[in-house]
Amino acid sequence: MTTENIRTYDVIVIGAGPVGENVADRTTAAGLSTLIVESELVGGECSYWACEPSKALLRPALLRADAVHVPGLDPAVKSPLDVDAVLAHRNRMSADWKDDGQVEWLESVGIELLRGHGRLAGEREVTVETPDGGTVRLRARHAVAVCTGSGAALPPLPGIEELRPWTSREATSAQQAPQRLVIVGAGVVGVEMATAWQALGTRVTLLAREEGLLPRMELFAGELVTERLREAGADVRFGISVVGAERSGDGEVRVMLSDGGEITADEILFATGRVPRSTDIGLDTVGLKPGDWIATDDSLTVTAVPGNWLYAVGDVNRRALFTHQGKYQARVAGAVIAARAKGEGLDTGRWAPHSSTADIEAVPGVVFTDPEVVGVGLTVREAERTGRDVEVVDYEIGHLAGALQYRPDYKGRARILIDRDRQVVVGATFVGPGVGELLYSATVAITGEVPVERLWHAVPAFPTISEVWLRLLETRRDS
Repeated sequence: MTTENIRTYDVIVIGAGPVGENVADRTTAAGLSTLIVESELVGGECSYWACEPSKALLRPALLRADAVHVPGLDPAVKSPLDVDAVLAHRNRMSADWKDDGQVEWLESVGIELLRGHGRLAGEREVTVETPDGGTVRLRARHAVAVCTGSGAALPPLPGIEELRPWTSREATSAQQAPQRLVIVGAGVVGVEMATAWQALGTRVTLLAREEGLLPRMELFAGELVTERLREAGADVRFGISVVGAERSGDGEVRVMLSDGGEITADEILFATGRVPRSTDIGLDTVGLKPGDWIATDDSLTVTAVPGNWLYAVGDVNRRALFTHQGKYQARVAGAVIAARAKGEGLDTGRWAPHSSTADIEAVPGVVFTDPEVVGVGLTVREAERTGRDVEVVDYEIGHLAGALQYRPDYKGRARILIDRDRQVVVGATFVGPGVGELLYSATVAITGEVPVERLWHAVPAFPTISEVWLRLLETRRDS
């Protein structure tokens, strides 16, 4: 790339989702001129096709699931949800798929936006194809951060293009409820969309290749979610996969199953994992393989590219595929870029300012189903796989007075894992209505490495579900 007509910035960020926005915010706040490049909507997947729209679909379903069991409310909330009103609310929460507000925020904090498709073009260099067909050439003095995220993975089924399947994008942005929906996948997207569309009147069939839902979480989490989905009318099947599917001329989908059976539906959603958005971003110009996840160290610096100038932040590095975790990485990466630009050394020790330790030891996640599922840190299976010596403590959340106040038929379960040597909590899982608000306390306990004996002094208010912490400690003492 010659020096003619090249725009130079301290930092160039490719991808203006929440991760890229946070990297740019931190570097701008540190006094570094920053340009952010975006080919779609500023705000990214989370704002328009994932976190925001999915929770807008789920909130009415979960609120009604609680209210229908509360004396005095139950007759008033047993009627079907107003589908049009729910979808209109979802549209508002997705800003009607317009990014004006996000662009205004970028301008307010001094981040320059360039719309177009950004590609690496060698060391510290980026080219951008703009919507008008032009090309802009860029150079970074200090850093380029790749924040392009991930996309839905589709299985290699013959004729899948003609099938026109739903991915998570279509499932969260559909403007009407299908009468019949087949969902393929046992993970978070599959169970959340099964919960939402079943509540909106769709007949849902959920197909899981695994023998249970939410296979990366504690076994009891998937069991409780399965029970409630079936009670709500969903057809949940395990140990089964799709071997073929086709869409007829009238739009109906015929799905062929591994057990020889068939299902007909109006739509089919593949919730079968994620792939990195790295196919066409110029990775080959810096010695990386297009389409691969981009490996980094704990400072979010790309390990296979010399010079400490290239960063991969968020889903694209596969460290932890959550929006909130990507934003955490962005805060760390921004601090790293700023320190290096100022010639300062890095502090990359465990839990240090320039290390994304939480990606390894304390990744929190919420599954917004009925019941809710939350977890952070280790599960029993992960502890066994990694040879960690842990003590497992369980408690039935429905025994709490606060839980019964929340929902008289409350059913849920809590589990913490305690490191036997260090006597600190290293994992926690809660399943039950309203347990999402317990997650931060568990995350603080793990990241703060609070001694179990000190937790006795953290007094939960009565009657709240947070009393589960006290009951877990008492269960451990009395066992």
